[in-house]
Amino acid sequence: MAQKEEFGIVNWVDPAFKREASRMHGAEKFSLCFQCGTCTAGCPISRFNKFYNPRRIARMIQLGLKDRLLSNNALWLCTTCYTCIDNCPQGVDMAYIVRALRNIAVEERRVMPAIYKQMLSNILKVGYVYVIPESRIKRRSQRGLPPLPKSDSKQIAKLFDATNLSDILEKAETFDRVVLGNE
Repeated sequence: MAQKEEFGIVNWVDPAFKREASRMHGAEKFSLCFQCGTCTAGCPISRFNKFYNPRRIARMIQLGLKDRLLSNNALWLCTTCYTCIDNCPQGVDMAYIVRALRNIAVEERRVMPAIYKQMLSNILKVGYVYVIPESRIKRRSQRGLPPLPKSDSKQIAKLFDATNLSDILEKAETFDRVVLGNE
C-alpha cells in the first residue's frame, strides 16, 4: 500500500485492489466505467446517502481506495434493484460489484449487518433464514397442510465449514444500522 498525503490528509492507496476486485465474480467489468453518472442518477439509495454513489464506488475501486471503500457501512444499503445495471451504457454490473465488495468486507474485515449474521445463524441451526415457530407448524398440521421440508443441518454445517463461513460467522462483528446522509 502506498501512502499519499494531500492537503494534510493521509489516504491509503492499494494499487493491487483493482486487480483483486476484477477477479471477483460479478466485478470484472468495473474498469469499463467512464463515470457518465447514469447509474447514480437512477439509484434510489444515492439520493439519501452521500457516500453511496455507484459511480463513486467504481471510481474508488479504480483508484485503489480499498480501506476507505470497505470501511464504510453504506455498502450494505444497496437494495439490488438493478437500476444501475439497466441504465449503464457500458454494461457495468454495479449491483454485482457491490455484492463482491460486501464479500471482501466480510472476509477481510469480519463485519456485517446484525440482521445478516442472524439470518446466517438461523440457516446453520434450522436450514431456513427464518426460524419457524412451533405454533405455525401446529397450525399447518391442523389445516391439513403438508409438513415443511426438513433440512439436513449436518450438510449445511459441512458447507459452512468448507466455505469458511462458520469461522466468519463466529468472529464477525455486527452493526445495527447505516445512518443516512453520512460520508
